[in-house]
Amino acid sequence: MFKLVFLASVIAFSYNSIACTEDGREGIAPKNNLWIDSEVKSLNGMDEAKFNEVIDTVEDVYRPIIEAEGARFKVNRYWSNGTVNASASRSWGRWIINMYGGLARHEKVTADGFALVVCHEIGHHIGGAPKKTRRAGRNGTQKRWATNEGQADYWATLKCLRKVWRGDDHSSILSNIVVPEIVKTNCESQFSNLEDRLICQRAALAGHSISTLFQDLRNQTTIPDFSTPSEDEVSQTMHGHPGTQCRLDTYFQGALCGQSEEIDVDQEDPRVGNCNRVDGDPLGVRPLCWYKPL
Repeated sequence: MFKLVFLASVIAFSYNSIACTEDGREGIAPKNNLWIDSEVKSLNGMDEAKFNEVIDTVEDVYRPIIEAEGARFKVNRYWSNGTVNASASRSWGRWIINMYGGLARHEKVTADGFALVVCHEIGHHIGGAPKKTRRAGRNGTQKRWATNEGQADYWATLKCLRKVWRGDDHSSILSNIVVPEIVKTNCESQFSNLEDRLICQRAALAGHSISTLFQDLRNQTTIPDFSTPSEDEVSQTMHGHPGTQCRLDTYFQGALCGQSEEIDVDQEDPRVGNCNRVDGDPLGVRPLCWYKPL
């Protein structure tokens, strides 16, 4: 009897310990078999040094935050691995994110876009509600530990990138980049502080980088665009990967939300720390193409 109970406990623990597959085939990006060898040169300057620099910058901010939750933070840096994805998992008190060189080397991924991916994976651990769910037989559905895909996207630009980029020389970083007028206009309408406006612009462009990655991986011909938000509306919150345009919309709205990065989200209440329609927020709310408001 003891062996049977122990085995059942191990199975239950294992089922709840992984947000995405350990090999990275299922993670922030749609499942794919694309492999970009470590000898391939990135078009955006993402070499091994930059790969580690971006991860270091995010990790330095969030390691103490995660450790304050009583967990051990582990970042697996698989630069030589050509997998075009990233994932998160938990195992015996360790909160893990898995970052792959193949994703960093993809032609659509910028340094800021890669930072967004690191934030997204951390977001699975601390990005708040809504959480992923799983079927539990007669007990219906149960929450898992992982923040769902849409919320991890939203949290990445709403909270994480703002914390990580605070104090950067944003003007220099943006000096050789064409920022769409719709991004400038909306960021200026939401923020009076210049640094907040520039962080908003950078986060939106990081979101465009990663959204065009999804477009490429899905072999789609339509380029995600800030001026053509998704018209889809879900009847219940989607926990898996939203559509490509929907994900760009989510990154953009996270960047536009006026809630401070210092106001924590809640692991149970999806309204806390986020912008909400019920509160009358005109911009920065989670798109209806994946989120069903309470």
